[in-house]
Amino acid sequence: MNLELLIPLVIYLCAMLGLGFWLSRRPQQGSFVQDYFLGNRSMGGFVLAMTMVATYASASSFIGGPGAAYRMGLGWVLLAMIQVPTVWLTLGVLGKQFAHIARRVNALTINDMLYARYRSSLVVILAALGLLAAFVATMVVQFIGGARLLETVTGLPYQGGLVIFATTVLLYTLIGGFRAVVITDAVQGVLMLLGTLVLLAGVLHAGGGAGAMFGALAEIDPGLVEPRGPDGFLGTSFMLSFWVLVCFGVIGLPHSAIRCLAYKDSGAMHKGIIIGTLVGALLMFGMHFAGALGRVLVPELTVPDKVMPTLMLTVLPPIVAGLFLAGPMAAIMSTIDSQLIQASATLVKDLYLNYLSRTPPSPTAIKRASRLVTLVLGLVVLWAALSPPDMIIWLNLLAFGALQAIFFWPLVLGLYWWRGNATGALASMVTGALCYGLLTSFGIKLVGLHAIVPSLTLSGLAYVLGSLLTAPPTAEVRRLFGRD
Repeated sequence: MNLELLIPLVIYLCAMLGLGFWLSRRPQQGSFVQDYFLGNRSMGGFVLAMTMVATYASASSFIGGPGAAYRMGLGWVLLAMIQVPTVWLTLGVLGKQFAHIARRVNALTINDMLYARYRSSLVVILAALGLLAAFVATMVVQFIGGARLLETVTGLPYQGGLVIFATTVLLYTLIGGFRAVVITDAVQGVLMLLGTLVLLAGVLHAGGGAGAMFGALAEIDPGLVEPRGPDGFLGTSFMLSFWVLVCFGVIGLPHSAIRCLAYKDSGAMHKGIIIGTLVGALLMFGMHFAGALGRVLVPELTVPDKVMPTLMLTVLPPIVAGLFLAGPMAAIMSTIDSQLIQASATLVKDLYLNYLSRTPPSPTAIKRASRLVTLVLGLVVLWAALSPPDMIIWLNLLAFGALQAIFFWPLVLGLYWWRGNATGALASMVTGALCYGLLTSFGIKLVGLHAIVPSLTLSGLAYVLGSLLTAPPTAEVRRLFGRD
């Protein structure tokens, strides 16, 4: 076991726990539910930017994405840059409208927003079930990424690393709630950026510069320096699908959209867009470029997902590698804590308090239920992560697509098309989920496109037709959403 690597990581994990505990001791403003699940809408611009970037940049981005670049070459780096506008798109499309309406109706979750717009319990229940199913899959990916990172750099068994990682995330999320999640996201976002830049500099230095490494990649396989990758894998249909899946469609991801409810004012949102887009661009380029060039320095990896931690061990001194391995660890932790707190909010706030509790529970009972649900969800995900696949990026993208197929049109058209109603939302969610599930289950690719493209197309048509064929929303809903 390499103590020079393990000690900095342990210090980092303890620091995150300490930060969560300190935040939990701060005076609570407003109700426990609002504080625990939304942090009392107090995020400034820098924290908003960093939590948006950190939530999006996950195990798939820091572990799976570079692993794909290691296998596919420089073409995957170009493809990954499609993700640069995600913060700008999410905050630009949803941000201001979401924030204004959420304050009018005191919405604390995405499902609160859906209920305010559609006035349908069925929409909320279906959305809650879809969110929980997809979040379990994406949280499994994060747990696997964290465990593989610890396994690679410290020599711990996979299961041992999994338990350490899961325990840390669960504890600081349980203790501090949403406030701990977004503040630790801000710290982790800075670490992610520093770690990425230091690693890329180390890789370029060890390989003799970009030019020499490009030549070495071409000798391994000419396809590694071609835009379409080896064997033309990155074709037009694949790139179009990827653009929808990891850029345009990200607007429909609930764990990103929830940030639009929590910033404090318009100035914070505008600052968040600028900072988040710049930081996101540096992260996406740096981590994927390092992964592609890593094929030169460590050409014999059998598990591509291990390329980032292996490169850090190869090109950086042990103590420096230990410090900056906190970067990919931060990326993983910052995504899973966000999904964990939102999944808990879905079960406690959207289902238990709204539909299952016959009498209003006491604040103490709500607090106990919220933390118990968070703990149980974490343990379920921990159990599911005990048998990992070789490459986690495909599982993560599968769950991404499922969330988008369910939520994209009810969120976006619900804000910008006054005629949309509950029937349209239900038709869209059911059509999107069924279409995506069938296409992915049977491996069907229409014209070579990823399942998300026909799924979003059909779910959009279902939303429009379902809305037009039934009664329009009430005058109250139209006034609330500024359409009267």
